[in-house]
Amino acid sequence: MRVGVLGVGRIGAFHARALAAMDEVEQVVVADADHARAEAFAVEAGVEAGADARVEAASVADVYAKVDAVVIAAPTAVHADLLRRAADAGLPILCEKPIALDPAIARDVVAYVHARGAGLHVGFQRRFDPMYVAARAAVRAGAVGTLTRVHAVSVDRQPPHPAFVPGSGGIYRDTHIHDFDIVPWVTGVPIVEVTAIGANRGADVFRENDDVDVSAVLFRLADDTLGTAHAGRQHAPGYDVRLEVAGTAGTHACGGVTEGDFLTRFGDAYRAELAAFVAMVAGRAASPCTGAEALAAQAVAEACVVSRREGRPVRVR
Repeated sequence: MRVGVLGVGRIGAFHARALAAMDEVEQVVVADADHARAEAFAVEAGVEAGADARVEAASVADVYAKVDAVVIAAPTAVHADLLRRAADAGLPILCEKPIALDPAIARDVVAYVHARGAGLHVGFQRRFDPMYVAARAAVRAGAVGTLTRVHAVSVDRQPPHPAFVPGSGGIYRDTHIHDFDIVPWVTGVPIVEVTAIGANRGADVFRENDDVDVSAVLFRLADDTLGTAHAGRQHAPGYDVRLEVAGTAGTHACGGVTEGDFLTRFGDAYRAELAAFVAMVAGRAASPCTGAEALAAQAVAEACVVSRREGRPVRVR
């Protein structure tokens, strides 16, 4: 098959290289708003893949006619437009989270894609990490007994570039959203209420954009289990991502501090996610993370935004 990758920034470049290394993918076609950057990347990645023709560059307008599926790794602000174009072309889509910063737009886009019959997989790579897979299996097999508490941690090693912050959607939509996806995925129980607080302990750019760089969320699951989620933008010793689920029969913990960044920690998970997407494109499997599931995680993030600003518990809509 031929797979298009829209956006050759950090995560897009990773995806393109990983796809080019797959036997099932004959060609990767990259496109970027900066066409010169896409062309330069295609040459570099093509050489790395062992055959110059395996990776090629195209304009964003032309890529849809050249491929059998697309991976959207461009900035969030353009996700909605790219999703609609891909759906109009009838292509299966892997879109990095979030679908859109505005939840109303995100809902409309998911409905648009669904109405046109285009398969949609939203990128939540933790679902493909062996530690989280094992945690889900332990909970589902009853190894922890009746669930009593959940604790999640998502802390970056280094803060993002200041230019990224204004369009990031803030710590709840950008960082915590992974917690809000993985907790229901592991436990099988949705988050129904949140109380979020935050603080600014680092760069002023977060405060200037009505954001925080340290956050704590107390959440309630639908079965009344209580949990916490902590997120931060800077932890010099390393990238710190963990999950602990406890119950009447025991505790299951996964993750910890990793030297490096999210690609160091989750590189294999991203590759497994792309393999699952390729299986979806080939018709061997359904979407491993649907638009509806992504909207559910975003709804929790939106509730947290309201909770922090208004200083109160908020039910998830």
